Amino acid sequence: MDLLNTLVEKGLRRELPTREEALAVLATSDDELLEVVAAAGKVRRQWFGRRVKLNYLVNLKSGLCPEDCSYCSQRLGSKAEILKYTWLKPDEASKAAAAGVAGGAKRVCLVASGRGPTDRDVDRVSQTIEAIKEQNEDVEICACLGLLSDGQAERLRVAGADAYNHNLNTSEGTYGDITTTHTYADRVDTVQRAQGAGLSACSGLIAGMGESDADLVDVVFSLRALDPDSVPVNFLIPFEGTPLAEEWNLTPQRCLRILAMTRFVCPDVEVRLAGGREVQLRSMQPLALHLVNSIFLGDYLTSEGQEGRADLEMIADAGFEVEGADTTTLPEHRRDGCGPCGADASQKSADAAPAEPAGPAGPVVDAGAPRTDLVSVRRRGAGTDLAPNA
Repeated sequence: MDLLNTLVEKGLRRELPTREEALAVLATSDDELLEVVAAAGKVRRQWFGRRVKLNYLVNLKSGLCPEDCSYCSQRLGSKAEILKYTWLKPDEASKAAAAGVAGGAKRVCLVASGRGPTDRDVDRVSQTIEAIKEQNEDVEICACLGLLSDGQAERLRVAGADAYNHNLNTSEGTYGDITTTHTYADRVDTVQRAQGAGLSACSGLIAGMGESDADLVDVVFSLRALDPDSVPVNFLIPFEGTPLAEEWNLTPQRCLRILAMTRFVCPDVEVRLAGGREVQLRSMQPLALHLVNSIFLGDYLTSEGQEGRADLEMIADAGFEVEGADTTTLPEHRRDGCGPCGADASQKSADAAPAEPAGPAGPVVDAGAPRTDLVSVRRRGAGTDLAPNA
Protein backbone atom coordinates (compact mmCIF):
# COMPACT_ATOMS: atom_id res chain seq x y z
CA MET A 1 0.00 0.00 0.00
CA ASP A 2 1.58 3.30 -1.10
CA LEU A 3 0.15 5.13 1.92
CA LEU A 4 1.85 2.82 4.39
CA ASN A 5 5.17 2.86 2.55
CA THR A 6 5.10 6.65 2.65
CA LEU A 7 4.25 6.70 6.36
CA VAL A 8 7.04 4.26 7.21
CA GLU A 9 9.57 6.35 5.30
CA LYS A 10 8.38 9.50 7.08
CA GLY A 11 8.43 7.79 10.48
CA LEU A 12 12.00 6.59 9.99
CA ARG A 13 12.97 10.19 9.15
CA ARG A 14 10.90 11.60 12.02
CA GLU A 15 8.93 13.57 9.46
CA LEU A 16 5.36 14.72 10.10
CA PRO A 17 2.65 13.00 8.03
CA THR A 18 -0.03 15.15 6.47
CA ARG A 19 -3.43 15.34 8.12
CA GLU A 20 -4.86 13.53 5.11
CA GLU A 21 -2.42 10.65 5.62
CA ALA A 22 -3.28 10.40 9.31
CA LEU A 23 -7.00 10.36 8.52
CA ALA A 24 -6.39 7.70 5.88
CA VAL A 25 -4.88 5.39 8.52
CA LEU A 26 -8.07 5.64 10.57
CA ALA A 27 -10.13 4.96 7.42
CA THR A 28 -8.35 1.72 6.49
CA SER A 29 -10.45 -1.44 6.49
CA ASP A 30 -10.26 -4.41 8.83
CA ASP A 31 -8.88 -6.42 5.90
CA GLU A 32 -5.90 -4.03 5.84
CA LEU A 33 -5.36 -4.01 9.60
CA LEU A 34 -2.37 -6.34 9.77
CA GLU A 35 -0.62 -4.33 7.07
CA VAL A 36 -1.19 -1.16 9.11
CA VAL A 37 0.15 -2.78 12.28
CA ALA A 38 3.19 -4.15 10.44
CA ALA A 39 4.00 -0.76 8.94
CA ALA A 40 3.70 1.15 12.22
CA GLY A 41 5.65 -1.65 13.88
CA LYS A 42 8.65 -0.87 11.67
CA VAL A 43 8.65 2.69 12.99
CA ARG A 44 8.24 1.52 16.59
CA ARG A 45 11.19 -0.89 16.28
CA GLN A 46 13.40 1.73 14.63
CA TRP A 47 13.27 3.94 17.72
CA PHE A 48 12.56 1.51 20.57
CA GLY A 49 13.53 -1.96 19.40
CA ARG A 50 11.42 -4.64 21.10
CA ARG A 51 11.54 -3.03 24.55
CA VAL A 52 8.37 -2.45 26.60
CA LYS A 53 8.50 0.02 29.46
CA LEU A 54 6.33 -0.82 32.46
CA ASN A 55 4.60 1.90 34.47
CA TYR A 56 2.67 1.54 37.71
CA LEU A 57 -0.13 3.76 39.02
CA VAL A 58 -0.59 4.71 42.67
CA ASN A 59 -3.83 6.58 43.33
CA LEU A 60 -2.87 8.88 46.21
CA LYS A 61 -6.36 10.35 46.65
CA SER A 62 -9.43 8.76 45.12
CA GLY A 63 -12.82 10.22 44.23
CA LEU A 64 -14.72 13.37 45.20
CA CYS A 65 -13.18 15.56 42.48
CA PRO A 66 -14.81 18.98 41.96
CA GLU A 67 -14.24 18.87 38.17
CA ASP A 68 -16.95 17.60 35.80
CA CYS A 69 -14.92 15.61 33.23
CA SER A 70 -17.57 13.39 31.64
CA TYR A 71 -15.31 10.37 31.19
CA CYS A 72 -14.11 10.20 34.80
CA SER A 73 -15.51 7.95 37.54
CA GLN A 74 -14.10 10.39 40.15
CA ARG A 75 -15.91 13.42 38.72
CA LEU A 76 -18.30 15.80 40.44
CA GLY A 77 -21.66 14.02 40.65
CA SER A 78 -20.30 10.59 39.70
CA LYS A 79 -22.47 7.72 40.88
CA ALA A 80 -19.82 5.13 40.06
CA GLU A 81 -19.22 2.94 43.10
CA ILE A 82 -15.47 3.47 43.20
CA LEU A 83 -13.10 3.57 46.17
CA LYS A 84 -13.07 6.96 47.87
CA TYR A 85 -10.31 7.97 50.27
CA THR A 86 -8.20 10.98 51.17
CA TRP A 87 -4.42 11.30 50.87
CA LEU A 88 -2.33 8.19 51.44
CA LYS A 89 0.50 8.64 53.92
CA PRO A 90 3.99 8.58 52.37
CA ASP A 91 4.75 5.14 53.79
CA GLU A 92 1.47 3.76 52.43
CA ALA A 93 2.20 5.14 48.98
CA SER A 94 5.77 3.86 49.12
CA LYS A 95 4.54 0.37 49.97
CA ALA A 96 2.11 0.44 47.04
CA ALA A 97 4.84 1.69 44.71
CA ALA A 98 7.22 -1.06 45.85
CA ALA A 99 4.77 -3.70 44.61
CA GLY A 100 4.87 -2.20 41.13
CA VAL A 101 8.66 -1.94 41.11
CA ALA A 102 8.91 -5.56 42.24
CA GLY A 103 6.69 -6.50 39.30
CA GLY A 104 9.09 -4.82 36.85
CA ALA A 105 7.79 -1.24 36.70
CA LYS A 106 10.40 1.34 35.78
CA ARG A 107 8.14 4.35 36.43
CA VAL A 108 5.69 5.00 39.25
CA CYS A 109 2.90 7.45 38.50
CA LEU A 110 1.52 9.28 41.55
CA VAL A 111 -2.00 10.48 40.83
CA ALA A 112 -4.45 12.49 42.94
CA SER A 113 -7.99 13.55 42.10
CA GLY A 114 -8.85 17.23 42.18
CA ARG A 115 -8.62 20.41 40.13
CA GLY A 116 -5.02 20.96 41.14
CA PRO A 117 -2.75 20.74 44.18
CA THR A 118 -2.53 23.26 46.98
CA ASP A 119 0.94 24.13 48.22
CA ARG A 120 0.29 21.79 51.15
CA ASP A 121 -0.56 19.03 48.68
CA VAL A 122 2.75 19.59 46.91
CA ASP A 123 4.47 19.18 50.29
CA ARG A 124 2.62 15.88 50.80
CA VAL A 125 3.59 14.58 47.39
CA SER A 126 7.18 15.74 47.87
CA GLN A 127 7.38 13.67 51.06
CA THR A 128 5.91 10.71 49.19
CA ILE A 129 8.48 11.04 46.41
CA GLU A 130 11.25 11.09 49.00
CA ALA A 131 9.87 7.97 50.69
CA ILE A 132 9.64 6.07 47.40
CA LYS A 133 13.12 7.04 46.26
CA GLU A 134 14.60 6.04 49.62
CA GLN A 135 13.44 2.50 48.88
CA ASN A 136 13.95 2.52 45.11
CA GLU A 137 16.58 5.07 44.15
CA ASP A 138 16.46 4.46 40.40
CA VAL A 139 12.70 4.44 39.88
CA GLU A 140 11.23 7.23 37.75
CA ILE A 141 8.51 9.27 39.45
CA CYS A 142 5.74 10.93 37.43
CA ALA A 143 3.27 13.17 39.27
CA CYS A 144 -0.28 13.75 38.03
CA LEU A 145 -2.02 16.21 40.33
CA GLY A 146 -4.12 18.36 38.01
CA LEU A 147 -3.62 21.99 37.02
CA LEU A 148 -0.39 23.53 38.30
CA SER A 149 0.07 27.07 39.59
CA ASP A 150 3.19 29.21 39.80
CA GLY A 151 6.23 27.47 41.27
CA GLN A 152 4.62 24.09 41.86
CA ALA A 153 6.31 22.28 38.98
CA GLU A 154 9.67 23.59 40.16
CA ARG A 155 9.00 22.35 43.70
CA LEU A 156 8.10 18.90 42.43
CA ARG A 157 11.28 18.81 40.37
CA VAL A 158 13.39 19.73 43.39
CA ALA A 159 11.60 17.02 45.40
CA GLY A 160 12.77 14.40 42.92
CA ALA A 161 9.91 14.11 40.43
CA ASP A 162 11.13 13.16 36.96
CA ALA A 163 7.95 13.77 34.96
CA TYR A 164 4.51 15.33 35.07
CA ASN A 165 1.37 13.97 33.41
CA HIS A 166 -1.51 16.10 32.22
CA ASN A 167 -3.50 14.80 29.24
CA LEU A 168 -5.14 16.94 26.57
CA ASN A 169 -7.72 14.12 26.26
CA THR A 170 -9.56 15.36 23.17
CA SER A 171 -9.43 18.00 20.48
CA GLU A 172 -9.63 21.68 21.34
CA GLY A 173 -12.80 22.02 19.27
CA THR A 174 -14.73 19.43 21.28
CA TYR A 175 -13.14 19.95 24.70
CA GLY A 176 -16.08 21.98 26.00
CA ASP A 177 -18.42 19.05 25.30
CA ILE A 178 -16.41 16.86 27.69
CA THR A 179 -15.49 19.28 30.49
CA THR A 180 -16.83 22.69 31.53
CA THR A 181 -15.00 23.39 34.81
CA HIS A 182 -11.66 24.10 33.11
CA THR A 183 -10.48 24.70 29.56
CA TYR A 184 -8.27 23.05 26.98
CA ALA A 185 -5.94 26.05 27.31
CA ASP A 186 -5.62 25.35 31.04
CA ARG A 187 -4.34 21.87 30.22
CA VAL A 188 -1.84 23.12 27.67
CA ASP A 189 -0.59 25.67 30.20
CA THR A 190 0.08 22.98 32.81
CA VAL A 191 2.05 20.82 30.38
CA GLN A 192 4.14 23.84 29.43
CA ARG A 193 4.72 24.70 33.11
CA ALA A 194 6.05 21.18 33.67
CA GLN A 195 8.35 21.45 30.65
CA GLY A 196 9.57 24.86 31.80
CA ALA A 197 10.54 23.40 35.17
CA GLY A 198 12.63 20.69 33.54
CA LEU A 199 10.15 17.86 34.09
CA SER A 200 9.62 15.32 31.34
CA ALA A 201 6.17 16.06 29.96
CA CYS A 202 3.62 13.26 29.65
CA SER A 203 0.41 14.13 27.83
CA GLY A 204 -2.03 12.03 25.83
CA LEU A 205 -5.60 11.39 24.86
CA ILE A 206 -8.75 9.39 25.52
CA ALA A 207 -10.40 7.71 22.54
CA GLY A 208 -13.95 6.42 22.44
CA MET A 209 -15.86 9.43 23.77
CA GLY A 210 -17.89 9.87 20.59
CA GLU A 211 -15.24 11.90 18.79
CA SER A 212 -14.73 11.90 15.03
CA ASP A 213 -11.65 10.81 13.12
CA ALA A 214 -10.86 14.50 12.61
CA ASP A 215 -10.97 15.06 16.39
CA LEU A 216 -8.52 12.23 16.95
CA VAL A 217 -6.13 13.59 14.36
CA ASP A 218 -6.50 17.10 15.83
CA VAL A 219 -5.52 16.04 19.33
CA VAL A 220 -2.59 13.88 18.20
CA PHE A 221 -1.26 16.70 15.99
CA SER A 222 -1.66 19.07 18.96
CA LEU A 223 0.31 16.66 21.11
CA ARG A 224 3.07 16.51 18.55
CA ALA A 225 3.26 20.31 18.56
CA LEU A 226 3.33 20.35 22.37
CA ASP A 227 6.22 17.85 22.24
CA PRO A 228 5.77 15.65 25.32
CA ASP A 229 8.21 12.79 25.87
CA SER A 230 5.36 10.38 26.62
CA VAL A 231 1.96 10.09 24.92
CA PRO A 232 -0.47 7.82 26.79
CA VAL A 233 -3.37 6.59 24.69
CA ASN A 234 -6.38 5.76 26.84
CA PHE A 235 -9.52 4.01 25.62
CA LEU A 236 -12.71 5.03 27.38
CA ILE A 237 -13.89 2.77 30.19
CA PRO A 238 -17.65 3.49 30.23
CA PHE A 239 -18.29 3.44 33.98
CA GLU A 240 -21.87 3.09 35.13
CA GLY A 241 -22.77 6.31 36.93
CA THR A 242 -20.91 8.62 34.54
CA PRO A 243 -22.32 10.61 31.59
CA LEU A 244 -20.44 8.44 29.07
CA ALA A 245 -21.63 5.10 30.44
CA GLU A 246 -23.39 4.31 27.14
CA GLU A 247 -20.46 5.22 24.87
CA TRP A 248 -19.51 1.78 23.58
CA ASN A 249 -18.30 2.76 20.12
CA LEU A 250 -14.80 1.24 19.92
CA THR A 251 -13.73 -2.07 18.44
CA PRO A 252 -10.33 -3.70 18.94
CA GLN A 253 -9.59 -3.00 15.28
CA ARG A 254 -10.35 0.72 15.63
CA CYS A 255 -8.17 0.88 18.76
CA LEU A 256 -5.24 -0.56 16.81
CA ARG A 257 -5.75 1.94 14.00
CA ILE A 258 -5.74 4.79 16.54
CA LEU A 259 -2.50 3.52 18.06
CA ALA A 260 -0.93 3.17 14.60
CA MET A 261 -1.93 6.70 13.65
CA THR A 262 -0.43 8.01 16.90
CA ARG A 263 2.82 6.17 16.23
CA PHE A 264 3.07 7.58 12.69
CA VAL A 265 2.46 11.15 13.93
CA CYS A 266 4.77 10.81 16.96
CA PRO A 267 7.28 8.23 15.78
CA ASP A 268 10.06 8.70 18.33
CA VAL A 269 8.18 9.37 21.57
CA GLU A 270 7.11 6.92 24.25
CA VAL A 271 3.63 5.90 23.12
CA ARG A 272 1.96 4.25 26.11
CA LEU A 273 -1.01 1.93 25.99
CA ALA A 274 -2.94 3.14 29.01
CA GLY A 275 -6.38 2.78 30.59
CA GLY A 276 -9.05 0.69 28.92
CA ARG A 277 -6.83 -1.71 26.99
CA GLU A 278 -8.35 -4.79 28.58
CA VAL A 279 -11.90 -3.54 28.03
CA GLN A 280 -11.52 -2.30 24.47
CA LEU A 281 -8.66 -4.34 22.94
CA ARG A 282 -9.40 -7.57 24.78
CA SER A 283 -7.71 -10.57 23.14
CA MET A 284 -5.98 -8.31 20.61
CA GLN A 285 -3.80 -6.61 23.23
CA PRO A 286 -0.60 -8.38 22.07
CA LEU A 287 -0.89 -6.79 18.61
CA ALA A 288 -0.76 -3.37 20.27
CA LEU A 289 2.76 -4.11 21.49
CA HIS A 290 3.89 -3.74 17.87
CA LEU A 291 2.68 -0.12 18.02
CA VAL A 292 3.37 1.07 21.57
CA ASN A 293 6.55 0.80 23.62
CA SER A 294 5.04 1.32 27.05
CA ILE A 295 2.11 -0.01 29.10
CA PHE A 296 0.71 0.20 32.61
CA LEU A 297 1.29 -2.85 34.78
CA GLY A 298 -1.66 -4.21 36.74
CA ASP A 299 -4.52 -1.99 37.90
CA TYR A 300 -5.51 1.58 37.07
CA LEU A 301 -6.85 4.42 39.22
CA THR A 302 -10.38 3.20 39.86
CA SER A 303 -10.61 0.08 37.67
CA GLU A 304 -8.87 -3.27 37.72
CA GLY A 305 -6.56 -4.35 34.92
CA GLN A 306 -5.50 -7.86 34.04
CA GLU A 307 -3.14 -9.57 36.46
CA GLY A 308 0.42 -8.29 36.48
CA ARG A 309 1.69 -11.79 35.78
CA ALA A 310 -0.51 -11.94 32.67
CA ASP A 311 0.97 -8.63 31.47
CA LEU A 312 4.49 -10.05 31.75
CA GLU A 313 3.50 -13.28 30.03
CA MET A 314 1.85 -11.33 27.21
CA ILE A 315 5.02 -9.31 26.62
CA ALA A 316 7.22 -12.42 26.55
CA ASP A 317 4.84 -14.47 24.42
CA ALA A 318 4.63 -11.67 21.83
CA GLY A 319 8.43 -11.66 21.50
CA PHE A 320 9.09 -8.42 23.38
CA GLU A 321 11.18 -7.74 26.48
CA VAL A 322 10.65 -5.61 29.59
CA GLU A 323 12.82 -2.50 29.55
CA GLY A 324 15.31 -2.53 32.41
CA ALA A 325 16.09 0.28 34.81
CA ASP A 326 19.56 0.63 33.26
CA THR A 327 18.13 1.37 29.80
CA THR A 328 17.17 4.88 28.70
CA THR A 329 13.71 4.86 27.14
CA LEU A 330 13.97 7.68 24.62
CA PRO A 331 16.20 7.68 21.54
CA GLU A 332 19.45 9.60 21.93
CA HIS A 333 18.40 12.48 19.70
CA ARG A 334 15.43 13.22 22.00
CA ARG A 335 17.54 12.99 25.14
CA ASP A 336 19.83 15.62 23.63
CA GLY A 337 16.88 17.93 23.04
CA CYS A 338 17.37 18.31 19.29
CA GLY A 339 13.80 19.24 18.49
CA PRO A 340 10.14 18.27 18.57
CA CYS A 341 8.91 14.74 18.18
CA GLY A 342 8.75 13.67 14.57
CA ALA A 343 10.96 16.57 13.41
CA ASP A 344 12.73 15.96 10.15
CA ALA A 345 16.04 14.21 10.75
CA SER A 346 17.93 17.23 9.45
CA GLN A 347 16.39 19.43 12.15
CA LYS A 348 17.74 20.19 15.45
CA SER A 349 5.01 -8.42 42.66
CA ALA A 350 2.58 -9.45 44.55
CA ASP A 351 -0.23 -10.90 42.47
CA ALA A 352 -3.81 -10.51 43.68
CA ALA A 353 -6.07 -13.56 43.78
CA PRO A 354 -6.94 -14.82 40.29
CA ALA A 355 -10.40 -14.29 38.92
CA GLU A 356 -12.93 -17.09 39.13
CA PRO A 357 -12.60 -19.37 36.11
CA ALA A 358 -15.39 -19.61 33.59
CA GLY A 359 -17.38 -22.78 33.19
CA PRO A 360 -16.07 -25.63 31.08
CA ALA A 361 -17.25 -24.17 27.79
CA GLY A 362 -16.49 -20.55 28.74
CA PRO A 363 -18.89 -17.62 28.32
CA VAL A 364 -20.57 -17.02 24.98
CA VAL A 365 -19.52 -13.58 23.74
CA ASP A 366 -21.32 -11.47 21.16
CA ALA A 367 -18.51 -9.65 19.35
CA GLY A 368 -20.76 -6.68 18.59
CA ALA A 369 -22.19 -6.21 22.07
CA PRO A 370 -20.81 -3.79 24.69
CA ARG A 371 -18.53 -5.69 27.08
CA THR A 372 -19.89 -4.22 30.30
CA ASP A 373 -18.74 -7.38 32.06
CA LEU A 374 -15.14 -6.24 31.62
CA VAL A 375 -15.56 -2.97 33.55
CA SER A 376 -14.35 -3.93 37.02
CA VAL A 377 -14.06 -1.37 39.82
CA ARG A 378 -10.75 -1.55 41.69
CA ARG A 379 -11.17 -3.10 45.14
CA ARG A 380 -7.53 -3.90 45.96
CA GLY A 381 -4.24 -2.07 46.38
CA ALA A 382 -3.98 1.58 47.46
CA GLY A 383 -6.75 2.60 49.85
CA THR A 384 -7.60 -1.02 50.79
CA ASP A 385 -6.20 -3.78 52.98
CA LEU A 386 -5.74 -6.12 50.02
CA ALA A 387 -2.49 -6.74 48.16
CA PRO A 388 -2.06 -4.67 44.98
CA ASN A 389 -2.01 -6.18 41.52
CA ALA A 390 1.49 -5.86 40.09
